[in-house]
Amino acid sequence: MRDRVIRDEIHRDILVPGHISRLIDTKEFQRLRNIQQLATCHYVFPAATHNRFSHSLGAYHLASKLCEHLSDVQPGIISDEDAELVSIGALLHDIGHPPFSHLLETDKVFARFISHEDWGKMILESPDTDIGEALREILGEERTGRLFALYSGKSEYNGVEIPPFLKEIISSQLDVDRMDYMIRDQANTGAQIGGFDSSRVIRALRVNDEGRLFAKKWGLPAIEAYLVTRYHMYNQVYFHKVNQLTQEYLIRALSRARSLAENGELELSKSLSNMLCNEELSVRDYVKLTDADINSVLMEWSDSDDEELSKYADKLVSRRDYHKSIRISDLTQEMSSVIIDKIKPIIEKSGYSEDEIIVSSIRKKGYKPYTQGIILEDGRDVVEHSPLIQSLVLSSELALIFIPEDVRDECEHVAREVIKPSQSRLPTC
Repeated sequence: MRDRVIRDEIHRDILVPGHISRLIDTKEFQRLRNIQQLATCHYVFPAATHNRFSHSLGAYHLASKLCEHLSDVQPGIISDEDAELVSIGALLHDIGHPPFSHLLETDKVFARFISHEDWGKMILESPDTDIGEALREILGEERTGRLFALYSGKSEYNGVEIPPFLKEIISSQLDVDRMDYMIRDQANTGAQIGGFDSSRVIRALRVNDEGRLFAKKWGLPAIEAYLVTRYHMYNQVYFHKVNQLTQEYLIRALSRARSLAENGELELSKSLSNMLCNEELSVRDYVKLTDADINSVLMEWSDSDDEELSKYADKLVSRRDYHKSIRISDLTQEMSSVIIDKIKPIIEKSGYSEDEIIVSSIRKKGYKPYTQGIILEDGRDVVEHSPLIQSLVLSSELALIFIPEDVRDECEHVAREVIKPSQSRLPTC
C-alpha cells in the first residue's frame, strides 16, 4: 500500500507508512470511529463527540515523534524495529474498547465482562480478525510476540531485552496516550484550562542508564503544565457532575434492559443481546459492538411500557427532568452514607423509591511519585523539584449525591445540618 498523510485536527499532518495503513484499514480498527472517546460527556460539552479512532492515530503520531527524537539525541538507544513496534503499540492500544469506552466496561452491562486490555489482546491474537491477520503479516510471529510482551510490561522476550522505556512511551504517567487525549479532549470540549506543549515535553525526554525515561531539568515547566492540565481536565470535564449523572442513567437503562430481556419481556437486537446476555461472547461478535447499537434503541426505549427503562432512556434522549446534586463540596464516601440514611425518609415521603438516590464515586488518584512517577536527570522525582506538583499528589475519594429536583432543597437542608451544622442555610446562587 502507498504511504499516506492523514490530516488531524490536533497534530495536523500524520504521516503513515503504507504497511501501517494496512492495520488502519481493517474493520476492527475502523470500528473505533464509532466508539466515542468521552462516553456521555457530550451532554455537557456538545462538541465532545470525537472518537477512539482519531485518538489512536494521535497516540501513534506522538509515539513516532518521541522515538525519532530519542534516536536523534541518543543514537542507537532504540532500534528502527523497536521504534516501529512502539508506534504500532500506541496505535492499537485502544483496539479492545467497548461501546462508550470505559463507561460500559462493567459487569452491570456485559454478561461476559473482560477488561478492554484483555479484549484487545484477544482481538489481536485471534485468527478470525482482519487486524490480527494484518498484524502477523506486518510483524511476523516473533515481533508480534515481542509486541504482546511489551504491552504486558515484560523485561525480555525470547532472551532479548525489552528496556522499560519502551513500555513507558505507551503506558506511564507521561505517555503518548495521556498526552494525546488531554490535548484532544480539551480542544473538543472547549475547556479553557491552559494546556501544555507536547512537543516541548517530548524534546525534554531522554533514556537513563537503567533504561527508563527521564526529563531534562529545563523541561520541568512543561511537565508542570502537563500535570496541571490533567488535574483540571479531571475536575472540570471527566468528573463534571452532569457527565457522572448521565453515565449512571445509561448504565441503569442498559441494566434494566438486560433484566427485562432475561425475563423474556424485551426483545433485543442481536448485538445488544450479545452484549447484555451472552456469557460466551466471542471476539467475532464483540468487535461488532459500537455506540450505534445503543444510540439506535434509546429513542424506542423512551416509549417503553416498562416505567424504569423508559424513565432513564427518556432522560437521555430529551435531556430533561435530571436529578440534581446535593450542593456540599468535598463530600466523602463516609459522609454520603450518613446523609443517605437521613434523607431516605424525605425521598419516600415524597412518593419516590430509594432507587431515586443516585450516588456517584469520584476517585481522584492524584500524581503518583517515585515508583510510577516522572524523574528528572538527577534521578529524583519531579515532585521533589516542584512545589506545584507536590500539591497534586494527594488522592481522595469523593461522592456526589443526586436526588429528584423537587426534594433537593429539603434534602440539602438536612444534609447540611448533618455535615455542616453552622452552614445549614442553602446557597444563594
